[in-house]
Amino acid sequence: MSPKSMVLIAVSLVVALPPLSLALLGFWSRRISPPDPDPGRPALAPCPASPNCIGSLPGPGRAALPPLRYEGPAGAARRRLVAILQEFPRARIVADAGPYLRATIQSRFFGFVDDVEFLLDEQAGRIDFRSASRVGYSDFGANRRHMEEIRRRFAAGAT
Repeated sequence: MSPKSMVLIAVSLVVALPPLSLALLGFWSRRISPPDPDPGRPALAPCPASPNCIGSLPGPGRAALPPLRYEGPAGAARRRLVAILQEFPRARIVADAGPYLRATIQSRFFGFVDDVEFLLDEQAGRIDFRSASRVGYSDFGANRRHMEEIRRRFAAGAT
């Protein structure tokens, strides 16, 4: 094999491996299922130690944003949240159990899956949330952007 061919093969590998690795991780993230919450006592899952998780409840490893706030009937706030998730790009509701709601949001490129959980606290007039990537260490702020957009849409629909 000529030196020119070897260089061409090496460059091809260097260029092709990172996108191929990301595509494989995205494929893998779609095959992993998060644990189901305890139906008797719904709660948000804890965040991992990696920076790819954001939520409204304090906790180790969890970056925080304020919860979704609402006034009026809890049912109306819940319906508004469900409508937002149904219209949100690449989102799909996967669990709907009383005050607990879980959705997945898939990334446009490579198909990475983020799990988004919501827990409605009717007495406090708030909806706590957690959004985390299934795989990887960093999400480059994707979960924060998702939650900020959901928060913006929720507040815009406030009565």
